[in-house]
Amino acid sequence: MIGTIVHQLTRNLSIEEIKESGFDKYYVDHTLGVWPQAAGGIPFTATFFQSKGDPITDLIEDMAAEQKARTTYDNILRLVKDPDVCDPIRFLREREIVHFQRFGEALRMITDDLDSKNFYAFNPAFNPGDVCKKDCDNKVSGSVFVNTTGNRNSNMEVRMSGRTEECDCMKDK
Repeated sequence: MIGTIVHQLTRNLSIEEIKESGFDKYYVDHTLGVWPQAAGGIPFTATFFQSKGDPITDLIEDMAAEQKARTTYDNILRLVKDPDVCDPIRFLREREIVHFQRFGEALRMITDDLDSKNFYAFNPAFNPGDVCKKDCDNKVSGSVFVNTTGNRNSNMEVRMSGRTEECDCMKDK
C-alpha cells in the first residue's frame, strides 16, 4: 500500500517538480518506479526478518515488528496532511494494532498451556518427545502449530497438542 501511495503521488511529476522536491537522486536510479527502501534511502532487505522456530520467541518478535510498524505510521501521520494519504495510513496503523493484539493472544494461549516452571527448558515446537538435558527417562511432550496469515478476514489459529510437563530432574532448577 505504501508503494502504491508513493506511485500515485509521483507518477505525474514534471522534471522541475522532481528537482524541487529533492526526488532527483531517486529519479536517476529508479525513474518514477517504486523501489522499496527506508525513508533514509536504505534499500529493502529481508535481513531484518527474524524467525527462530520457537513459538514464544517468534511471537514476541512478531509483536515487536507490529509495534515498530505502528510507530512508523504514527510518524507518517504527523508529517502528512493529505486525506488521500492519511486514510490508508490510518487503516494500516489500525491493522498493526489488531495484529499486535492477535499475536499477544496467541502468545498467551501458548504460555497458558505450558508449565510455567519450564517455559524455556524445552522448545515446544522443536523438542516434542525429547528427553531432558540430563538424559533421564522422562519425556517432554507437546507440540505447537501457529498459523498467522496476513489476510485480515482470517483468524489466527493456535493449536496445542499434548502438554509440556516438567521433568523430575528439572524440579530443583
